[in-house]
Amino acid sequence: MFDLVIKNAKLYDGLGNAPSVSSLAVSGGRIAAIGRDPGPAQATIHADGLALMPGIIDSHTHYDAQITWDPLASPSPELGVTTAIMGNCGFTIAPCRPADRDLNLRNLTYVEGMPLESLRAGVNWQFETFPQYLDFLERAGVGPNIAAFIGHSSVRTWVMGAEASKRAAGAEEIEQMRRIVADGLRAGAVGLSSTTSYQHNGDGGVPMPSRLATDEEFHALVATLAEAGRGVYMMTKAADTKPAWLQALAASAKRPFLAAAILYNPGVPEAAWNDMLGVAEGRARGLPMYGAVSCCQLKFEFNMREPYVFEGLRSWRPAIEVRGEGARALYADAQFRQTVKDELAIPVRRIFSGDWDKVEVIITKQAPHKAYENKSVAQLAAAAGKHPLDFLLDLALAEDLDTVFTAVLLNSDEDQVARLLTHPASIVSLSDAGAHLTFFCDAGFGLHLLGHWVREKALMPLERAVQKLTSEQAQLFGIQDRGVLREGAHADLLLFDPATVGRSGAQRHYDLPGGGSRLLTKAKGVHGVWVNGTLIADAHGVRSAAGRPGKVLREFAS
Repeated sequence: MFDLVIKNAKLYDGLGNAPSVSSLAVSGGRIAAIGRDPGPAQATIHADGLALMPGIIDSHTHYDAQITWDPLASPSPELGVTTAIMGNCGFTIAPCRPADRDLNLRNLTYVEGMPLESLRAGVNWQFETFPQYLDFLERAGVGPNIAAFIGHSSVRTWVMGAEASKRAAGAEEIEQMRRIVADGLRAGAVGLSSTTSYQHNGDGGVPMPSRLATDEEFHALVATLAEAGRGVYMMTKAADTKPAWLQALAASAKRPFLAAAILYNPGVPEAAWNDMLGVAEGRARGLPMYGAVSCCQLKFEFNMREPYVFEGLRSWRPAIEVRGEGARALYADAQFRQTVKDELAIPVRRIFSGDWDKVEVIITKQAPHKAYENKSVAQLAAAAGKHPLDFLLDLALAEDLDTVFTAVLLNSDEDQVARLLTHPASIVSLSDAGAHLTFFCDAGFGLHLLGHWVREKALMPLERAVQKLTSEQAQLFGIQDRGVLREGAHADLLLFDPATVGRSGAQRHYDLPGGGSRLLTKAKGVHGVWVNGTLIADAHGVRSAAGRPGKVLREFAS
């Protein structure tokens, strides 16, 4: 007798083949049979009219800290995700010496929008090294399957302490880093991740450590992947990173290279296509390069206490360094404002390029300002006869920085996003699940692809979208027997209604340790999510009785 049979579902195998109506049986956590009448089971689901696909593999998450207090990695499982790859951009909590723990958390608070008090209250520090971290996760258990990068910034901090964000490393320090990365790969890291992005600043506005790495350090560390014959190199690059440099790193790694984040910026319309051209040129040279693209608009909710939207501006650095009352004084300073305006007037690639018509006032705190809500800053500033930056800062100061704004920053042109999604070198990614909790929630990116881009926009057939969310991800990362519906594969499954699948709008919840807040979205059209054959979520959300059926993935195909 099987553990589970799902009858008469429209099966999408994850490989891009046309779907077929059939039944699927599960036994011992694996797909045991696919056919018209598999036989009796302890549980049977009649899926008439529903689609069954492999569970979504989310290749860009930041659950490294959250997973230590929330083994279910919410909200991803209820949004169809059965495998999450975390530790992207070099931001990890292992390796980490006890003396550096609070520094690590302060950096995460700043660079990834995670409430500091929630991190301090929630992170369970039962590890120091990266191998110990994976061992801890295995002992504790996880809800979805988890794979983890070893993070360049964390490795650098382990070797150099606070100096990691201040200077170049010496030869012996680089050698120590190499040994740590090699140990991490042997222990089961899915690869190595780094960043050079100017947007990635830590506590007090200092650069995240990997931004201080020299060419020598980058090449030495990625060469450990070549020596090990395993692992993916993931790089979040700066706006002005040259494609030739990325190709040189890919040549040193001799392993799959995932370049992020490739998002369309209307202020610099050629930038994303130059990135993809660089990736395509690398592939033409035989380098296994991929570009990480998003199927979602990058839309932030923010206030001027946490103005992440502006922190990629060099002129904003003084505000990062002082914060608090010092930041309020700067916001009122005419010279500071003019410096920011002057930088925004220069059309270069950055997260925010002065698209004030895409910045809206959402929540005001004072009654006279309620009429501003749901109007763009550009519109309000024009009516007031002010520059949009002056209007925004004046309003924020008048409300003690509590005014809530939203900004559509990137990927607002759907025609261009469609081109990126269908580019042969693109990987659908960049959910950032587990990070930027106070700003947005794109953990449901896969459901958005299936609902918005497939059903509403008819960008690609459903079977192709399923393939991009499942087997393409598994193949890139060497994840074996997942991302596909076939006998013998692990039973990571998503049962959904193609006619209604999607995600809801974001709502704020106060459910983090210490009462911290985050934005969450709910699934639409999801009827069941199974991890290794165990039902972990259904139409009502995560099942509390599901336990922790996931695996910490430590073995990957070469």
